[in-house]
Amino acid sequence: MAGSDPLLSVRGITVRFGGVLALEAVSFDVSRGGVCGLIGPNGAGKTTLFNCLSRLYRYQEGELHFDGQSLDATPVHRVADLGIGRTFQNLAMFGTMSVEQNVMVGAHCRTRAGFGSSALRLPSVAREEVRVRERARETLAWLGLDAHADRPVGDLPFGLQKRVELARAMVSDPKLLLLDEPAAGLNHEELSSLERTIRDIRDRRGITVLLVEHQMSLVMSVSDRIVALNFGRKIAEGTPAEIQAHPAVIEAYLGAPAHGQTA
Repeated sequence: MAGSDPLLSVRGITVRFGGVLALEAVSFDVSRGGVCGLIGPNGAGKTTLFNCLSRLYRYQEGELHFDGQSLDATPVHRVADLGIGRTFQNLAMFGTMSVEQNVMVGAHCRTRAGFGSSALRLPSVAREEVRVRERARETLAWLGLDAHADRPVGDLPFGLQKRVELARAMVSDPKLLLLDEPAAGLNHEELSSLERTIRDIRDRRGITVLLVEHQMSLVMSVSDRIVALNFGRKIAEGTPAEIQAHPAVIEAYLGAPAHGQTA
């Protein structure tokens, strides 16, 4: 159940790329322990906002607060350490590396070993490597990927590769998981499995999820709250039922004013 204290607060975020206004004064909260869907047509600004949260993009106006801490000056390499995990629209995997090795990359962002101790292979580094491997194997088992641990990721079907990317984001024990179009390219069976997994991430792992997705059936079924964007502006926010009936959302998707229709 989502908590009243927001884990993430987005306040007046504005992003410009030259003369293009990608986001304009976007504000909303993501409650702890909930799933928040972020929807909108192509070009609405959803991935731009994700890239702001990941500190890949700079925003010209506004503030981001995560777990009571400002993200405004957080460097990219510290985002995962704060407890924010992410998947991407386009797979960013190391194709020749094994599934287990790919997932271990996600855990290494939270390790404490410095460059010097790693280069010298001190005992503390070896112990930490064992912990990272164990954590990777636990995560793979939870996602039903343990049988594929030693296979090169590039040899797996697309649906399984997407699951490996999710494992890599989960292995660092994030407080907030940013899922960027996780259903893209999945078949019906894989989509049903993803829906169950997102529910488990929220209900059993206690991880807050911000979900960008074009597959509306998935968004409506797993989200506690939904924020709708269009042309860089927030046009609606509410429960799935409220969003489905919202005139501005219907117009954004259908391209014409709503006349008693539902999305």
